[in-house]
Amino acid sequence: MFGQLLAQHFVHTALWAGAVVAVVSGAIGVFVVTRGMSFAVHAISELGFTGAAGALALGLDPVLGMFGGSLLVGLVLGFLSLRGRERDSAIGSVLAFGLGVGVLLLSLYHGYATEATNLLFGSISGVSDTQLRNLVIVGAVVLVGLALLYRPLLFSSVDPEIAAARGVPLRALSVAIFLLLALTTAEAIQVVGVLLVLTLVITPAAAAQRLTGRPALALVLSIAIALVSTEGGILLSLEKSWPTSFFISAISFATYLAARIFAWSRGRQNRLSWSPPRRLWAVR
Repeated sequence: MFGQLLAQHFVHTALWAGAVVAVVSGAIGVFVVTRGMSFAVHAISELGFTGAAGALALGLDPVLGMFGGSLLVGLVLGFLSLRGRERDSAIGSVLAFGLGVGVLLLSLYHGYATEATNLLFGSISGVSDTQLRNLVIVGAVVLVGLALLYRPLLFSSVDPEIAAARGVPLRALSVAIFLLLALTTAEAIQVVGVLLVLTLVITPAAAAQRLTGRPALALVLSIAIALVSTEGGILLSLEKSWPTSFFISAISFATYLAARIFAWSRGRQNRLSWSPPRRLWAVR
């Protein structure tokens, strides 16, 4: 049965779509975790669903509404350029209002909201060739943007105060990273859904940063973990008829736990191997 399913075209499409989303999510996730923007990912994904509900109410494609809602929220958050508690409280306020608007829009829609509901949980097995093409285009845009902005983004993420002193345009970079994050989030929603988008954007990057302190290596590891999680989750769902998003999140979370254990073990060995310098006491 597994071999028969593996030969099907929809499985090949799902594997390719999962690979594209995993590479993009793993790449941008390193910057998201470094900049402390995990809550923003949640907000953009939830309000992307509100955009999908609005598109349904207007008789449009919910995927277009999802991208539009995500980009709008990303643009607003980027211009706010807030940090710490101020940013979290602003995001929380916008998120609460946006979800309320989404509920209202769904209540006004009198047709079947299956397409929008699927965005909550993902539908990787239902990705069409046209959707795969669109995913590739969006993924290429995000990766090119990250490549062009890599050095200033990394500099401003690690030490924003010194970056500002050196003349790095922090506000412009904030808008750029939020817009790229919005595109990535809207793309990932189609694979794992709104409720599990953190699985691909946050968890692999968080695990990678536990394994290494070098940014370039963390980027590669994050992409690798996201790829293994996504492709492994799709293949496991062919063998066991459980939701694909569950397998993806389970593999990703297991990798994160393993990375934390590895980091703890390495830190413990370093502490045990360290010995305080001897002090020479003068004896009179």
